[in-house]
Amino acid sequence: MIIDVRLRPPFKGFKQQFSPAGNKAFSARFGLTSPESVQQISEELMLREMDEAGITCALATGRNGHFRYNVPNDDLVEMTAHYGGRILGAAGLNCADVPQAMADVEKYVINGPLKAVSMEPGACPVPRYADDRRLYPIYEMCQAHRIPVILMLGGRAGPDVSYSNPEIISRIAADFPNARFMVSHGGWPWVQAVLGVCFWQENIWLCPDMYLMNNSGVQDYVAAASTWLQDRFMFGSAYPLMPIGESLAIFKSLFKESVLPKLLYKNAAELFNITIS
Repeated sequence: MIIDVRLRPPFKGFKQQFSPAGNKAFSARFGLTSPESVQQISEELMLREMDEAGITCALATGRNGHFRYNVPNDDLVEMTAHYGGRILGAAGLNCADVPQAMADVEKYVINGPLKAVSMEPGACPVPRYADDRRLYPIYEMCQAHRIPVILMLGGRAGPDVSYSNPEIISRIAADFPNARFMVSHGGWPWVQAVLGVCFWQENIWLCPDMYLMNNSGVQDYVAAASTWLQDRFMFGSAYPLMPIGESLAIFKSLFKESVLPKLLYKNAAELFNITIS
């Protein structure tokens, strides 16, 4: 049983992230091969790749207010039905329009089928840091309703590396101690710093996804996830930027068997309230 918490299928608005040449070049930077499902932008081949890897279900994050492209939350609702619940959704929030973002939380998560919210404030046309006080009403709402908040803090989370600084999530997690935050891209390249934050602040989960693949900082992630962080660390393939099968094989090779059930599905099932029969 495996839950991939960062996967985007070739469905409606998500197709904008499928660029055969670009995806191939990106995977190659990590020494990996872009799969045929990406090269052909094939839904059928992606599902086959998931089957071959043993992926039980996946979580796709929406995008709204992003400077490059957007995936409407209505697409995610339709996606959930289209895949029969095998690919679940997190509502993408427009961090430049807080009232609309809160309305989307109400519509798509509290009263809808989506499992979480996803925020990329550094990717707004006018970038914001995730601890910008203007965003606090969203966090307060999510805390009140026990809705997980996925924050992209790592990689290219903004115009420069400061938008991924772990001081940001440390401040937010302290101000909302009963909220639950997942840091996608794992705070990379601030690996030791974000792990230091997670050591003391237990309402933060990490998913390094592609930055765990043949990359610097891997052993620090592994040391933490093998011991004190094993209940708050998750697998994400970052498909279509990375291949599902190869990414999963690398992930499994890094950890001892005793912690893999938590990292591969138990932690994600608990955080996102996913029931798997």
